[in-house]
Amino acid sequence: MDDLRTTLLTLNADERRDFGVFIQRQRRKTTGRLDLRLYELLIQAKELKPEKLVAKLYPDEPNPVAYYALRKRLMRHLTDYLLLRQRQLDTTAAATVRGHLTLAQYLFEAGIPRLAWNTLRKAEKLGRESEQYEPLNAIYNLQIQYAGSPHAEPLDEILPRYRLNKKAADEEERANIADSVLRQRLRGSRVQGRAVVPADDILRQVLAEYDLQEAFARSPSLLSRLMSITRNAMLVRRDFAAFAAFIERCYKLMERRHGFAPAQRGHQLKLLYMLAHALYRSRRFAESVAYLTQAQELLATGPGRQFGEFAPRFTLLLAANYAFLERNAESIVLLEALLAAPKPLTEINDLSVRLQLTFHYFAEGKFAKANQVLLALGRTDHWLEQHLGLEWMLNRNIGEMLIQVELGNTEVALGRLRALDRGIREQFPAVPATAEAPAVPAGGAYQPVLAYLALVRELVETPYLTHERTFGNRVLHLPPFISQEREDLQVISFYAWLKARVLQRPYYEVLLELAHG
Repeated sequence: MDDLRTTLLTLNADERRDFGVFIQRQRRKTTGRLDLRLYELLIQAKELKPEKLVAKLYPDEPNPVAYYALRKRLMRHLTDYLLLRQRQLDTTAAATVRGHLTLAQYLFEAGIPRLAWNTLRKAEKLGRESEQYEPLNAIYNLQIQYAGSPHAEPLDEILPRYRLNKKAADEEERANIADSVLRQRLRGSRVQGRAVVPADDILRQVLAEYDLQEAFARSPSLLSRLMSITRNAMLVRRDFAAFAAFIERCYKLMERRHGFAPAQRGHQLKLLYMLAHALYRSRRFAESVAYLTQAQELLATGPGRQFGEFAPRFTLLLAANYAFLERNAESIVLLEALLAAPKPLTEINDLSVRLQLTFHYFAEGKFAKANQVLLALGRTDHWLEQHLGLEWMLNRNIGEMLIQVELGNTEVALGRLRALDRGIREQFPAVPATAEAPAVPAGGAYQPVLAYLALVRELVETPYLTHERTFGNRVLHLPPFISQEREDLQVISFYAWLKARVLQRPYYEVLLELAHG
């Protein structure tokens, strides 16, 4: 994969045109034309191999050395263009504060201290309103440096504000570190699946280690960071209902006491996403949609690029909610539009959209379309497990197995089923009892999944079993697989398929009944 081409393809149509003009302005000689020619070759629909690019750029005498120098020059142009465009598009408070700080530094060096101090006061006011602790630290240091100016504020007034800001900046820094530490300590559980991880103990340890126990609800930025820390632990423990209640209470408290200034919109959007996601996982679909609607209204008020990272995530979550509100067709429209958008999704978002789209197609009975989308994922089980986690990979494979059953490809479905069963048993072998611990069955925390696969296997191999009362009772009494409070809705959807087969009812109808309890 060509990283330069990948980066260039993230530009939309207008940006590509602007960048072409930008290149022409940088150089007007032959080398400039080659820069532009390489750019045009890289963004065309069909990707060319390096040797093809060299041949097209240097038809008389191939010159790989000049070609790689040309690539470096094009990358420099792209970097300069993006920096310039970022300055034009970044209307956040942080950018404005940095701009005022730069102007004040220039004015001090130019010998205009009165105007420099007025600019510094504006920067400080905006920085304090928007909780820009790091730029504020530079502002206070500059105020202290030029405190001898006749236009300066008294030093004994600056120093307390400086110390207070240092304390807040230190707290935010510790929260950032704690978030990363917690993510790293819990990462193993995501790769290994539902391992027994003392998530609450890890959370308390990390918060204590970085002295953050009493730091909640002091500021939107710190609240969003600490909610992220807490959410990581809750996702491992699967206590979605408790986290939903907790974050909703914190969000409303912050909204009532302090509100969210325009400069804090990014933090507000993060909180709204975590809240809407927790409500979705708690089966409170309509409430989740209400918060997502609020978030989308906020997104519409700011520059698209500034909060562009949120848009796909909000759309994914909105589509997931719609599926359980009998609006599945709308879910498909939303996700298809995401995939067809001019700006490509990140690899992880693209895979997530495609996997979720297979679920919506399946619910509509469009099994061939669901199969086509799964085939387009183009990633091995190992890659998926390492990058997205064991459960993501299992969900993909179970979904693929059920699609093959519906398409009538019995042998393909059974082959996938056997591979799934074998993989779980190999990764989580049975452990005999010891004096310290009871025996652990094959599959460990995934033993209920093995039981589910066994039932599906019986059904596929002997279809008439759906009419037998004994088999039906075994399916209807599989509670360990569908812990209603903590289980993933994707897992519920798999069980709904099996139950629908036994009851001989439409799958989507049974799924909605299970999801709504």
